Amino acid sequence: MVSKTNALGYAGLTVYPVEIEVDIQRGLPCVCLVGLADTAVKESRDRVRSSIKNSGFTFPSQRVTINLAPAHIKKEGTQFDLAIALAIISASHQARLSLSPYFILGELSLEGDIRQISGVFPMALKAREEGKRLIVPFQNASEAALVRGLETYPVKTLREAVAFLSGFIEKEPHAIEWGQVCNDELPYSVDFAEVKGQLFAKRALEVAVSGMHNILLIGPPGVGKTMLARRLPTILPTMEFEETLEVTKIYSVAGLLNRERPLATARPFRAPHHTSSSIALVGGGTNIRPGEITLSHQGVLFLDELPEFNRDALEALRQPLEEGIVNISRATKTLTFPSRFLFVGAMNPCPCGYFGSRAKQCHCTSFQIQKYRTKISGPLLDRVDIHIELPDVKTEELISSEAKEESSVHIKERVERARLIQRERFKNEKIFFNSQMNHRQMREHCTLCAEAQALLKRAIQHFRFSVRAYDKILKVSRTIADLEGREKIAPEDISEAVQYRSLDKNLWV
Repeated sequence: MVSKTNALGYAGLTVYPVEIEVDIQRGLPCVCLVGLADTAVKESRDRVRSSIKNSGFTFPSQRVTINLAPAHIKKEGTQFDLAIALAIISASHQARLSLSPYFILGELSLEGDIRQISGVFPMALKAREEGKRLIVPFQNASEAALVRGLETYPVKTLREAVAFLSGFIEKEPHAIEWGQVCNDELPYSVDFAEVKGQLFAKRALEVAVSGMHNILLIGPPGVGKTMLARRLPTILPTMEFEETLEVTKIYSVAGLLNRERPLATARPFRAPHHTSSSIALVGGGTNIRPGEITLSHQGVLFLDELPEFNRDALEALRQPLEEGIVNISRATKTLTFPSRFLFVGAMNPCPCGYFGSRAKQCHCTSFQIQKYRTKISGPLLDRVDIHIELPDVKTEELISSEAKEESSVHIKERVERARLIQRERFKNEKIFFNSQMNHRQMREHCTLCAEAQALLKRAIQHFRFSVRAYDKILKVSRTIADLEGREKIAPEDISEAVQYRSLDKNLWV
């Protein structure tokens, strides 16, 4: 007899239904699993056998054939265990189970307990789309119940799943209280008011966040580069509902969701170590998984000690920074992950770190400084709109108790107003931020008054800015004007934007 159950698999962020067929025939006892399964799925044969026996059922002493359809798609993960076990129990006539109305997900332990799995949220969205109910591990119940209009039934053991599907016990669909699963009060324990001095850098970061302009912070050790970067999430606008769903899907697949509060309401902030490989940053591996740039989607990717990163890893960022997506190709498939994030880099001005510092003397030669700088390629720097130098913090600013620094709340209000202006500006376009404008959009939206044009012309001639630098200055100027509520770009907007091009002005060496 052939028994069928339904499960769900995923490749990247794409979810697809999987029909599990189990056929038990006379023959030598063996388990044959077909359907292009990876190692984790193949090992389910041993988990399922022990789980069935330790749950009080009998594993068939015949030839058991398990087929995972569609057979041309590679199946990855451990979420098929429970569906396979239930299909075997049904095919061997040990229980009459109502399997067809459900998608069944869960990993089995050897004792018959059902363990937590990854990727439940996007699979729950697919289950609702397919019009079926969902059976999930108890630990994933809140995550699946985030999908409204879907009947979700959590189970803890194989015996409980059999009893429910055979009608011996009844269950109500799992319901959640949104106040318990989503955190309206974002968990920020830091604030920009804690950073003494560095008003120029704070302003540059405000501009960067407002227009999603990638930024590079250059300065000696201890001037506050990392401290400033780690406070960026506090001034990012609150995520829209669609953005929240996108981030939750990514973190669900990566297995990084909080069980108690599975809805990802805080914008991501990722700060990988400088020894990270290109696969860790971009994604990939044998079983393709999202990398740091995808985990930073709708948030911030902070690369501290930027020149210490592997050259190949940094070069792999070029296409995602430009397009907002990353395509990972393998021999059997190509997956696309979203990667629209704010890139923030931090670095010292020289190998010893004290070039230009008044606190300590730099002992590096011009050649060493130039070699250190060239660790970051020109094409990557071309994708950075703002690069600024941070000076040493003055002793008076550091120890003064009278100076009151501006809090993140006030900065965030200005950022949100600027973002609102951009949303209205690009409502009929396929872009969201000033940094994404093409040349046609720049001609349409970057209108300069006569004085601003004259100032920009003088700046280009004096500093010999490239065409790409000219584009960056215009885009940043547009954002500065938005922050000030100006329709046309004024000379002071151009002047400020020019100050954010430190590397183009050759001030390093």
